[in-house]
Amino acid sequence: MSEEMKPCPLCKSPYGYAMGNELYGCPECGHEWNPAEQQAEEEQEESLVVKDANGNVLEDGDSVIVIKDLPVKGASGPVKAGTKVKKIRLTDGDHNIDCKIDGFGAMGLKSEFVRKA
Repeated sequence: MSEEMKPCPLCKSPYGYAMGNELYGCPECGHEWNPAEQQAEEEQEESLVVKDANGNVLEDGDSVIVIKDLPVKGASGPVKAGTKVKKIRLTDGDHNIDCKIDGFGAMGLKSEFVRKA
């Protein structure tokens, strides 16, 4: 009986082995996964397309510039237009950009209020 080995999606080890009907495990990092669920998650991530105010597609790690003053709850002042935000992370939801802004900390932004730098 020959068992198919699949690479681990977490540590990329080539020694992932079948643990039953649909489950695979990694002997190096201990991660367990279902290849069918993993493929569905990857397809969902690929379908997430976030565009800036000008219609440019944004990606994780991009830098953006805020295009209008944005009020921040609990802060003494707004995030000013022209503020450059580096290393953004894209998320699903209303505020689809997670980032850190100097002087404000971690926050979520809407892509309609930024442009790609």
